[in-house]
Amino acid sequence: MLCVGVDIVSIGRMESFVKKYQTRGLERFLSESEIALAKTFQSIAGFWAAKEACAKALKCGIGKELGFHDILLSKSPKGAPLLRLTQEKLEYFKVQDLSLSISHDAGFAIAVVVVNLRN
Repeated sequence: MLCVGVDIVSIGRMESFVKKYQTRGLERFLSESEIALAKTFQSIAGFWAAKEACAKALKCGIGKELGFHDILLSKSPKGAPLLRLTQEKLEYFKVQDLSLSISHDAGFAIAVVVVNLRN
């Protein structure tokens, strides 16, 4: 079964968040390696949107069943965003495959996640 999640976030809102909470704020939703990859407010907003979109595709939101740190973001050798879940969450949600697209324009970042679930 295919499930889709989408999220959009204001880059300015994420910039304000980072300026207020700095690294401590980033660590609430990004791992060390993700922080190293997200060097701009645009990237940080895209990563936020990606994690929210993933939670929406899994029909649970961010909370008890799925936390920000259960969702792992990286980049391919060509710079494309990649999305994984921890092994525990892959099994829990019966995820077969994940796909992510992130885009930025006009002060917003948007992410779309497609999840293929096993029956």
